[in-house]
Amino acid sequence: MPACKLGEPRCLRSAKRNSRTAKSAALAVAFAALLAASTPARAVDGCLVMLCLAAPSWRAIPQCVPPIHQLLRDLARGKLFPTCNMAGGGNTASHAWAAAPDDCPPQYTRLIETESKPIHTCDYVGAVTVSFHGSVFSRTWWMFDGDTVTEFSPAAKAQLGHWDTRFDDEYIAWRAALPPPSPPVEHGN
Repeated sequence: MPACKLGEPRCLRSAKRNSRTAKSAALAVAFAALLAASTPARAVDGCLVMLCLAAPSWRAIPQCVPPIHQLLRDLARGKLFPTCNMAGGGNTASHAWAAAPDDCPPQYTRLIETESKPIHTCDYVGAVTVSFHGSVFSRTWWMFDGDTVTEFSPAAKAQLGHWDTRFDDEYIAWRAALPPPSPPVEHGN
C-alpha cells in the first residue's frame, strides 16, 4: 500500500487507530512504572496485585506475571488474600470462591445430570474482585492451573478504552450457542 499523504481519509483513520494504540500503550507503561517502583517481597503485595488485576491485561505487563502467578498459587493452597493498606477508601480487592450457578458466569457454568439431582459446576474455582471508589472495576476468574479470564465493568471499559476481551467473546459465543426460545403456546378459546 502506498505511503499516506497528509489529509487523506485512510491516513486519518490510521492515525486515530494509532492514537488509541498509543493511549493503551501509555496506560500499560504507567502500570509498569508503578509496578517497577514496588519492592519485591516474599509475600504477595496486595497493592501490586490490585494494580495488576485492574490492568487491561495483566499478562501483557511483565512485572505483573510473577506476583499474579504467586497469588493464584497462594489462593489454591488456601492462603488468605493479601491486603493493601495504601489503596484508599472504596479501593479494594478481595477473593471469593466460585459457586455455580449463582456465583459463576453463565458461559462457565456446567450442568451435570446425576441419578439423584442435577449438579451445577463452574469452570473456574474463584474470582478476585477489584473495586475502585466503591464500585466493581473488574473480576478475574481463575483456575488451579493458573488460567484466568477477566470480566471488566462498563465503567472500567470506558476508562481503559482497550482491554482483554476474552470474557466478552466467550459470553457472546455462549449466547449464540443457546437454543432458540420456544414459541409461545396459544391457549384455546
